[in-house]
Amino acid sequence: MTRTKTLKKEKISVASEIDRVEERKLQCKNSLERAEFRKRKQQLSDDDRLALEDEMTILNERVEKYEKDLQVLRGENRRNMMLSVALLAISALFYYTFIY
Repeated sequence: MTRTKTLKKEKISVASEIDRVEERKLQCKNSLERAEFRKRKQQLSDDDRLALEDEMTILNERVEKYEKDLQVLRGENRRNMMLSVALLAISALFYYTFIY
């Protein structure tokens, strides 16, 4: 089970992974905004307020985690782009040196 999951994960492109993480981050931020709105507008009991604050803490941690993941993925995407540009430059150099 784990091996097929990792094989499927390897086939996902970096750009689609960035999109997926950004979507999850946006969902967490929306949930966080709704929780903050509920905290400000509704009269909550102490238990409900504590539960809401715990939920907000968890959502903040998730948003931070997604931001770190995005930084890593964007760095990997940048590295892949530089590799592509380098291969294109080498191919162009080879073409103009030996064929043209």
